[in-house]
Amino acid sequence: MLELRPCCENCAILLPPESGDAMICTFECTFCRACVQKLSHICPNCGGGFESRPVRPANNWRNGNYLGDHPATSTVTHKPVDLEAHKILLEAIGQTPPRSR
Repeated sequence: MLELRPCCENCAILLPPESGDAMICTFECTFCRACVQKLSHICPNCGGGFESRPVRPANNWRNGNYLGDHPATSTVTHKPVDLEAHKILLEAIGQTPPRSR
């Protein structure tokens, strides 16, 4: 199950569970849409692509599969991106589609 991290790893803007601005990579690195655009849609941690983070239901519609039984994590991961290092990554893989990386 996704951790639903509470903020953007780069700029630390809050991304509550219901946020439509949260983007994640396959390792659940979490960034806001604005930072993902600045990063050219390439995760600085793994080189993968980003997708919109799903929203976990706030209501118990089925079998306890909701925020009440499975809350978002409160653990903050804030490690601003080294833009110079990211530039090197972009040069290496920037033209390769995420599915081919």
